Amino acid sequence: MAGRFALALMAAAALTTSAHAGVVVTAPAGAVEGVAADGIVAFKGLPFAKPPVGERRWRAPEPIAPWEGVRDASQFGAACPQPISRPGSIYASPLNKIDEDCLFLNIWAPEKAEKAPVIVWIHGGSLVTGAGHENMYEGTSLAQRDAVVVSINYRLGVLGYMAHPELSAENPQNISGNYGLLDQVRALEWVRDNIAAFGGDPENITIAGESAGALSVMYLMASPKARGLFHKAILQSAYLISTPELRGSTHGDLAAEDGGRILGEKLGRDLKGLREMDAQELMLAAITNGFGPWGAVDGEILPRQLVDIFANGEQADVPVLAGYNEGEIRTLRMLAPPEPTDPVAYEAAIRARYGDLADEFLRQHPSSNMGDSVLTSVRDMLYGWTAQRLVKNTTAKGKDAFLYYFDHAYPATTAANLHAFHAAEIPYVFGTFDRTPVMWPRPKLTVAEGRLSESLGDYWVSFARDGQPSSQHGPQWPAYGREQNYLHIGDEARVDQNLAPGMFELNEEVVCRRVQQGGIPWNWNVGLWAPEGVNGSCK
Repeated sequence: MAGRFALALMAAAALTTSAHAGVVVTAPAGAVEGVAADGIVAFKGLPFAKPPVGERRWRAPEPIAPWEGVRDASQFGAACPQPISRPGSIYASPLNKIDEDCLFLNIWAPEKAEKAPVIVWIHGGSLVTGAGHENMYEGTSLAQRDAVVVSINYRLGVLGYMAHPELSAENPQNISGNYGLLDQVRALEWVRDNIAAFGGDPENITIAGESAGALSVMYLMASPKARGLFHKAILQSAYLISTPELRGSTHGDLAAEDGGRILGEKLGRDLKGLREMDAQELMLAAITNGFGPWGAVDGEILPRQLVDIFANGEQADVPVLAGYNEGEIRTLRMLAPPEPTDPVAYEAAIRARYGDLADEFLRQHPSSNMGDSVLTSVRDMLYGWTAQRLVKNTTAKGKDAFLYYFDHAYPATTAANLHAFHAAEIPYVFGTFDRTPVMWPRPKLTVAEGRLSESLGDYWVSFARDGQPSSQHGPQWPAYGREQNYLHIGDEARVDQNLAPGMFELNEEVVCRRVQQGGIPWNWNVGLWAPEGVNGSCK
């Protein structure tokens, strides 16, 4: 094995066995000392906003004053309050410290970087769990391609996304919620103002994320608050679902303010009482009582539904790289309905729900393979339709868009029936096979796996650099364009056209009908969980 992939593995081992020189950088935020190894300097645990505690809980993040002296940046900051991962979950990643004072970011930069492209990574976790410093997001391998890599924390769960009538009353614009999103905006402002000191180019910033991180990227692309703070976007397994409105319920989602009010009533606390609760206790109580964190369409931070913003070309005018995985739902089975007793019951249920669209639905998700069809129908609505929607809408704006389909298998995933599962591409992009969670089905470190990882890291960084994904380890990746090009990532990468014929059109019609009819959200309520009687046509 050769190249950056091997270097990253050797660097990971060296970090635990040898000392490294400190490197001091003086930025507008203050002087900071990072740790250098293998040509990369890591700066960890840099605060980008005041701690959101006490009266600052559920308020927009406030800029932090420049610190005095030289700040030690050898250790990560705390993760934001969150529940402990489910036992046995392949995504469970232990976090050493959790605290409400958690608005930190981390930087990996080449020692001699100068105007390097910047990639800002937004972690996933359903807006409930995760942290920017999880092992799998270690930025050394990507930074060795002459990029500056930044990972960020943001408030999660009830602390990051609760709207409430009393909170709206405190706000001059009479809005509330979206605090986690505002944290991301504040982090991007910090990057804009400080990244040049670390060798990054503030005029060439790419935001990137997977799952809820990719949902966050869409929120940022839709929000006027984030305009001009980034110049490209990478969205891995994004899901363009309906979003609660601050007040009202046009599409059947519970109004965001009602969600916060109902939670307070269940806990027997007004806003003052909620602010006085221990952060971790509040987080767990919110989950127990069914609170779900989402962005809120408030007319200001999120002006309208994402689907409308992207359809009308109102999103940020930037190139996009987006895609999804073949086996998205294999590790997310809670999002899929149970399999029916027999094919006859399956077909009858689909025909009752899809009417004139049933034949096309059954062509794509046949009863002859019910087990897979139950999973693929949810995958296509959540992730497949979204990825194609993103590249189509970006192309319509005259910007380059690049589509991928991750369809890679290796022995551990085959044995576990987890072929190309949700997030399986992340360690290939970051070159962090040795840093995946304990229960993760790890690939063996073969030459072929290393070459595939090299190619994905190259594609991501070259896209961030100049908007054209390229790699000497894979084919030239053409823009989506009229030919509907995409990169099929199997045992190796190859270019193909017209991914999943008919899939986009079917789900586009379903969403369009739901939007027209009103009162029906669109998320994982598809296939056997789809509502009956959604009629009409959008043609």
